[in-house]
Amino acid sequence: MCGIAGIYGLESVDQPIEVVESMVSAMQHRGPDSSGIYQGDNVVLGHARLSIIDLDAKANQPFTSLDGRYTIVFNGEIYNYQSLRSQLPEYDFVTNSDTEVLLAALIKWGMPALQKANGMFAFALYDRAEQKLWLARDRMGIKPLYVHINQSTISFASEIRSLLKSGLVPRKLNRSVLQEYLQYQCVHDPETLIENVHMVEAGTYYEVSDTGIGIVEYWKPWQNPHFDQDPIRIKKNVRDLLASSIDRRLVSDVPIGAFLSGGIDSSMLVGIASERLGKRIDTFNVSFKEEEFSEAAFARRVADRYKTNHHEISLDTKEFMVDLPEAVRSIDHPSGDGPNSWIVSRETKRQGITVALSGLGGDEVFGGYDVFKRIPQIADQAWSLSFPKFLRRVVGGVAKYKYPGIRGRKLDEIITADYFDLETLYPIFRKVLLRSEVKSLIGHELTTNAVRQKILRLEEFHGFSDLPTLSRISIAEFDTYMRNVLLRDADQMSMAQALEIRVPFLDHELVEYCMHISDQVKFPHTPKKLLIDSYPEILPDEVVNREKMGFVLPWEIWMKNDLSEFCQEGLNYLCDTNCMSSSGIQNLWNRFKAGDKSITWSRVWPLVVLGQWLKINEIEA
Repeated sequence: MCGIAGIYGLESVDQPIEVVESMVSAMQHRGPDSSGIYQGDNVVLGHARLSIIDLDAKANQPFTSLDGRYTIVFNGEIYNYQSLRSQLPEYDFVTNSDTEVLLAALIKWGMPALQKANGMFAFALYDRAEQKLWLARDRMGIKPLYVHINQSTISFASEIRSLLKSGLVPRKLNRSVLQEYLQYQCVHDPETLIENVHMVEAGTYYEVSDTGIGIVEYWKPWQNPHFDQDPIRIKKNVRDLLASSIDRRLVSDVPIGAFLSGGIDSSMLVGIASERLGKRIDTFNVSFKEEEFSEAAFARRVADRYKTNHHEISLDTKEFMVDLPEAVRSIDHPSGDGPNSWIVSRETKRQGITVALSGLGGDEVFGGYDVFKRIPQIADQAWSLSFPKFLRRVVGGVAKYKYPGIRGRKLDEIITADYFDLETLYPIFRKVLLRSEVKSLIGHELTTNAVRQKILRLEEFHGFSDLPTLSRISIAEFDTYMRNVLLRDADQMSMAQALEIRVPFLDHELVEYCMHISDQVKFPHTPKKLLIDSYPEILPDEVVNREKMGFVLPWEIWMKNDLSEFCQEGLNYLCDTNCMSSSGIQNLWNRFKAGDKSITWSRVWPLVVLGQWLKINEIEA
């Protein structure tokens, strides 16, 4: 796991080598083991390395082919690199690294080599002969890649702060996406909070030359369909695919551990990995004195069952208050999450672990969220749309009265909607702030709904609309919350500690298979039923049947007490930028402190983070 950076089109760039060196230096935390620079005729590539596969210095990057034509900088892992290497007998390998295998595969097959690769990655490949550059991102968007284009110059990096360090990118807030950030606690790729900085989208690559930039989407989650709907065979195939995914992610030349929350997904991975390895693995759990937030007892139960080397990190509030500013400084691009991952990553790294398995993705693939039940149930009530709208508004008002808070207001929005289709219902479920709050903060009516636009774009692709309902919800999750909150935060917070996180549930072969399983087989009548039924012997009953919590810090308590001053500081800075209504910000904060049930901590924290991030990175708003 590493950091990559570079510039293509050097005509207007003074001292390009020094510029890229600064970009690499800004993300040295991602790759503390070595760094390097390559200069070609029209390009400079930079790399910061965290050594995982083949620790020898010969595997350092930038890595150039023996004939000097091709050079690559690569961030990620190619899990099937040994299999790919066996298909390249004509190539004279000088290392045992997956980087060299990827380079050899790209030389032989071109960009279609991406269809053969199983992994998480972002890379830049330069062809010296044709003076072409390719920028690519993995299928699920696990690894980030940001780009800035200014006339004939394109700069890129694994982190936004690296681009900002180049001096080529104006530190200017992208105000056009503020309403999106407020609604959904994130900005969805390809957009970012920095003006004219974009992300390479998942499953996409750029082909850059002096004649322009071509953008190619090389993968969608529903490609490679299967038509096997026999429940017994499906469970066997899910079992085999998940086991294979875990096996691939246990290959490493450095110590591997696992996050263990005590929930279904992380517990499942620990159980399977322990059995596959046949030895004790290190597991990590963060616990709290506030018992209602602690999952420690469940994690302990799983750790005892599989005899892991279990590390339970008891989080002290005072210690966390001291560390929180550092965690916030590690945020490369704001969202409503992050410090959670920073804490567990830090403690894992402190124990000498460089690679950790995470259960991220299990909910999205196997229907672990409430939305997987609620949307099909609501869609079955489409007959209610025949009632006059004024009557449905009355019913919606009753819902708001019965359920004071965000639940009642979302129910009202659903009841009064024009349609009960995916593009209408899903964006409502994923909202953090509703229309009235967002309007009070930005001072005008909302112009777009980014999540709705994401789903409408998906529907333009052949085959998406033919998928089962649960699979279409899964893909909506992939494209929105998972990739732009969970994966982005997992990457930036773990790499702040030079820790690599691997996510077996997001293996593309497993994802492709699960997207074509019928709703009848996959419906979560009990939590993630298909996953549990595929591995019935792995988990204790108390883990399977427990109430879902997720890894959530006791923010509500902290923000009203020990964290109050830190929060006020971030909000004050945001007010001073005048990018939002100061009175709207203060009103939201006051309502939260007063206990307004519709303004929970997760509605306020993204504003705190945004204010702190603008201040730390000196962004002009």
